[in-house]
Amino acid sequence: MLLKDKVVIVSGIGPGLGIELAVQAAAQGAKLAIAARTPSKLDDAEAEVARLGLGTEVLKVATDISDPQQCKQLVEKTLEKFGRIDCLINSAYNPGSFEPIEKAKLDGWRQAMEVNLFGTMTLTLEVVPHMKKQGGGSIVMVNTMVTRKPLATQGGYGASKAALHSATSHLAVELGKYNIRVNSTFMGWMWGPPVEGYFDMMAKHTGADKQAMIAEVEKNIPLGKIPDDADCAKAVIFLASDYACAITGAGLDVNGGEFIPH
Repeated sequence: MLLKDKVVIVSGIGPGLGIELAVQAAAQGAKLAIAARTPSKLDDAEAEVARLGLGTEVLKVATDISDPQQCKQLVEKTLEKFGRIDCLINSAYNPGSFEPIEKAKLDGWRQAMEVNLFGTMTLTLEVVPHMKKQGGGSIVMVNTMVTRKPLATQGGYGASKAALHSATSHLAVELGKYNIRVNSTFMGWMWGPPVEGYFDMMAKHTGADKQAMIAEVEKNIPLGKIPDDADCAKAVIFLASDYACAITGAGLDVNGGEFIPH
């Protein structure tokens, strides 16, 4: 088990990748502290983890990461229950407003920045002193392919995540001497409830055939299909684990080959 007896915080629990991150971490032996704004989402994740039958210890803390006090409370409760924090997986996000940049509602950009950059960094900085004290740790930022391959109408979201990527690179340089690794995964299309809901919505509003729209996306993916969100979660777990002990400051593209850096 890659995370056996590790204490892992996962933010942004919800249908799709968030719950899959919790399930995959538990499957690899982790003790979990899970965070989301909505308590029912935490209950759903706890139930999915319980189905593994591993007796995983789960701490649920309703948390809005844009609130510094709630970030502090999440870290304090995790330490109170488990005594340490080995891994932080930053998955919480705000998509912002979707429109062409020339028509952008910049308040939507600010809301995305508050969560995707400032909220993520607030939670990260709450964890760092404890990782330093215990001699190390691992932080993984869930980022997006949109920062690599711009997608029309997602400029605000992409800008917030690009800012996070820059901050992550600086963190990796600064925290390496404390044996704290900081890495990113850049997610593309991920098959799960959010993406399926997106295709359903587009089919309803445009009259286009759902399967045709999916095929249009998949033709640009060398592996031939939209990756499952559970498989994408495994890439995050790898970077969080000691199997990636020699890796920091890296950006792992998790998109079936749709974007290949060179």
